[in-house]
Amino acid sequence: MEELEMVGRAFVDHYYLLFDSDRASLSTLYQPTSMLSFEGQKIFGVDDISAKLNQLPFDQCKHLISTIDSQPSSTTGCIVVFVSGSLQLPGEEHLLRFSQMFHLIPTPQGSFFVQNDIFRLNYG
Repeated sequence: MEELEMVGRAFVDHYYLLFDSDRASLSTLYQPTSMLSFEGQKIFGVDDISAKLNQLPFDQCKHLISTIDSQPSSTTGCIVVFVSGSLQLPGEEHLLRFSQMFHLIPTPQGSFFVQNDIFRLNYG
C-alpha cells in the first residue's frame, strides 16, 4: 500500500507541475481512450482533452495540494487517485477549492496514463 501512495503522490506532483508550467505537455499523460469530466462537461480522447485544458481562460496558475488518496483499482496494476486542494489564479486574492480524481492505467513502458479524469471546483 505504501508503494501505491508513493506512485499516486509522484503522479500528482508531476501532473500539477506540468499543468502549472507547461500545460501543453499534459497531452503525454492521456491516450485516445481517455475521458475527462470537467465541471460536468464530458470530453473524450487525448486531442479534445488537450484542447480543453489549453483553452482554459487563464495562462498561469498554481495548484496547492491539500490531500492525496490512492487506492488499487479492481484491474491489476491500476490506481485510483483522489486529490483535493486549492487553485491560485494570477491577480486573484481568493483561492478556488477543487477536487480531482484520476484513474491511472499502467503502460508497457512501466509508467501510467490517465484513463479517467474528473475535475470539480468546490463552491461554498
